[in-house]
Order: sequence, then C-alpha cells, then structure tokens
Amino acid sequence: MPIIISHRGILDDDSSNQNNPKQICKILESTEYSCEIDVWFKDNRFYLGHDTADFEVEEQFLKNNRLWCHAKNVEALSEMAKSKEINYFWHDQDRFTLTSKGYIWCFPNETGSLAEKSVLVLPETCGIYDKSVLQSYYGICTDIPQHYNKILFLE
Repeated sequence: MPIIISHRGILDDDSSNQNNPKQICKILESTEYSCEIDVWFKDNRFYLGHDTADFEVEEQFLKNNRLWCHAKNVEALSEMAKSKEINYFWHDQDRFTLTSKGYIWCFPNETGSLAEKSVLVLPETCGIYDKSVLQSYYGICTDIPQHYNKILFLE
C-alpha cells in the first residue's frame, strides 16, 4: 500500500497553514502521513514557505524520514545536498525528478506505468480515485490526505 504524503501539510484542502512548522509537526505526531514541504535557504538559514521564505526552521527539523523537502531555491538544494539524512528534490516543470533517496517524484497530472518507487502528486487534479491505480505507486502526495486514506485503507 502506498504511503500518504500531505502536500505542504495541508489537510482536507485547507491551505491556511501550509508549510507552517507547527502544522507539519501536528501531522507527523498525530497521523501516519508524511509531509511534502517547500524549503528555502537564505542568509545562512532554512525556511519553509511556498512562494517566499516564511517560517524559519533548524536544519535538524528537515532530517525527519517522513519529510519530502522540495528545494525552492538553488541555495536550499545546495545546503540540503550536504546532508545524507534529508530527503530532498528539486523540480520546476519537469515531468519527473529523482529525490535524494532515489524515489521518482512525478509532476502533477503525470501518470502511467511507473516504477513502484514513484510518488503520484495531486492525483485529485486529474480525477484519480481508483484504489487499484493508487496502489501501484509508492506514495500519494495530496491536499486531501484524509480522503485518500479512506480510499486506500478504509474501503
């Protein structure tokens, strides 16, 4: 069964706390979900935030094996690459990219026959709710993780 990854720490399509370290910790502590987070590095510090560096975090925060760290600037990519403990990746409009841990991160709406080490991103944007299709992926990164949890594990 695939793991479920909360996209930016979003639950049930509520993006008000996206990339907020408190929200990320809450999800990691109270659910089995992993989280994809957006990481910046500027002025020798790490930050979380989608379009801007909003929340300062320590490097240790990123060294959680349930985090998928999306480098938002080249400095973040370079700094995270110094650590073997951070699962990070960079992509912009690439159809696929490899994470530092060897997983295939798929751009939203990229589907098809992929290796079992691939992560399907935002399947809700292309209407993928079929359990048998979802099961072929290593992970599902979504804004509605509780919905996909029901499909995969409760139905």
